[in-house]
Amino acid sequence: MDATAGKDKEKSVLDGGARKTGMNMRDLAIRYGFLTLLVGLIVFFSFFTRGFASPQAAVFILQSVSITGILALGVTATLVVGGFDLSIGSIATSAMMAAAYVMVVMEQNALVAVIACLAIGAIVGLINGLIICYMRVPDLLATLGMMFLLIGLQRIPTEGRSIAAGMTLPDGSTAPGQFSASFLALGRHRFDFFLPNLVPASVVVLIVLAILIWFFLEYTRFGRMMYAVGSNARAAEFAGAPVKAYKIWAYVISGIFASIGGILLAARLGRGDIASGNNLLLDAVAAALIGFAVLGAAKPNAFGTAIGALFVGVLLQGLTMMNVPYYTQDFVKGAVLMIALMFTFALSARNAR
Repeated sequence: MDATAGKDKEKSVLDGGARKTGMNMRDLAIRYGFLTLLVGLIVFFSFFTRGFASPQAAVFILQSVSITGILALGVTATLVVGGFDLSIGSIATSAMMAAAYVMVVMEQNALVAVIACLAIGAIVGLINGLIICYMRVPDLLATLGMMFLLIGLQRIPTEGRSIAAGMTLPDGSTAPGQFSASFLALGRHRFDFFLPNLVPASVVVLIVLAILIWFFLEYTRFGRMMYAVGSNARAAEFAGAPVKAYKIWAYVISGIFASIGGILLAARLGRGDIASGNNLLLDAVAAALIGFAVLGAAKPNAFGTAIGALFVGVLLQGLTMMNVPYYTQDFVKGAVLMIALMFTFALSARNAR
């Protein structure tokens, strides 16, 4: 009888150890699986694509995702409070067009253009928040309506044409102004951090904003309350938190970040291109959603969003350098995103049980 009990005890210990090992492997897969996938992509493209591992290619990737990353950080703020902002792409494009209009048509300086763009982002975000919180319009519908409104509004002053120095205005006159050199430096200047003229200003802006929003959400009372609102708005309201105010501020932050992206885009292009912001929304949303899978967070977070933006940039740059047809890149990007998210959330659900 003692021998039987000893065998049962030994078997129980072994089973417990096996379960613990399985859980540890699952935890590791949840926490580091996506980062492993990112490293694997970098290694794959480095081996099979000439020049991918060069510093110049790395800088180009960072520059290509800087604007997308900034918009994605804004989306993250709305996801934190349980919302979603579909208007970020149109806000960025509106800010870009506004900056061009202020300087080229109205002959104002760079400071006025930047202030006007930031005001547009803040006002649109405020309107989104008020409509969602006080008129009880679902966030997806409210921001979708705002997206179409801005797409139409930004085309009216120039009758649907892009804005550039020397353009012919609707009244037949020639635009008298031009882009300020100090404004263009926001999108074209390069810093000498590692190699001469290597690090674009837009990348520095992305890094600074990512650190600020990460610290704000993780280590300030306001940021923690935003997470509480997104987790359980009713409980937060019973606890005395001004839930509507937190939600409105999230959309204001999203609008401001989108307008910063529009400013950098206008500074990089040196014109108000009416069609240049078409893909900003999809890439920004992809980066923000990928952030859920980074380090097994399973929630919106600024660090994960920044890594998600980098992932999108690495994937698209690698596919481009491998001469993969452009019309298949969105399919590949979507497939990788779906696999990464399903893998992460499926494992997280199993671990929770």
